[in-house]
Amino acid sequence: MHRRALLGGALAAPRIVRAQGTNQARAIRVVNAYGAGGTADIVCRLLFGRLSERTGQSYVVENRPGAAGTIAASVVARAPPDGATLLYDATAHSVNPALFGPKLPYDTRRDFLPVFLSLVTPNTILGSKFFAPRTVPELIAAARAAPGTIDAGTSGIGSAQHITLALFNAMAGVQINHVVYRDAPAARNDMVTGRIQLQSSNVPGSVGHVGAGTARVIAHTGREAVPVLPGVPAVAETLPGFETYEWNGVFLPAGTPEEIRRGLNAALNATAAEPAIAAKLVALGGLVRPNTPEEFTDFLDGQSALHGRVVREANIRAD
Repeated sequence: MHRRALLGGALAAPRIVRAQGTNQARAIRVVNAYGAGGTADIVCRLLFGRLSERTGQSYVVENRPGAAGTIAASVVARAPPDGATLLYDATAHSVNPALFGPKLPYDTRRDFLPVFLSLVTPNTILGSKFFAPRTVPELIAAARAAPGTIDAGTSGIGSAQHITLALFNAMAGVQINHVVYRDAPAARNDMVTGRIQLQSSNVPGSVGHVGAGTARVIAHTGREAVPVLPGVPAVAETLPGFETYEWNGVFLPAGTPEEIRRGLNAALNATAAEPAIAAKLVALGGLVRPNTPEEFTDFLDGQSALHGRVVREANIRAD
């Protein structure tokens, strides 16, 4: 991760520019790869709702969830490169090339232009209140003492949380079982009630447990302290170099004129920098600062390399 651009000092906020050189009477279609109510949907609607107000250009969010984001991405990959159709995608975009290989119906590098990295948030390890280990060293010790007896739920094969669990197993030298659920709330319910001991989650899905006391946030997977999880340590304090994130971002179809890409990036940076919007992103555990298309591309390259390595070494399969 490029900390200077994404987790470090803020870049100068760009002036507001019209996001597209298109007719403002025509609505811009934002194809969201995830369902209503999740983190990606919340951030997408927050940004594009405010962007519509700022620019007078209508942005219409269309949720097209399914198949690890490939349904929405396929739609946008085939769209005319005129700025009228955008893709709002997340971590799966950097996992899918390794997960699906030649079966992927598009090329993530060839068919899309990265525009704006809208959210980066660490993942977390949540522990049931009925589970004795309270720290990462205690969790590792318990897993080594009884291999294959601890279960951790995630929302899907190849998800950011699955990647986190697989990397934890590899770096800690343990065998924590991966239990796949239809969605994160289903995994959370079983973890809270003690049917499974752990959930590999993200910061937005973990914050509520801090005040409610329904589960323990054992650790987060970022490098720096997470303000909305006070006192929660990083996994890297025990396993140096451990770092995983869930991210959201905006893409255009390849071939879209560069002036459209730059205008949209500038407008999204300006929108995300508004105090009210920035505060809501921080409340979700967001660590992003203003970024350029080049910085987003560099970030994607790093994430794709990490995710590809974990998928191969853990032998993660989509089927």
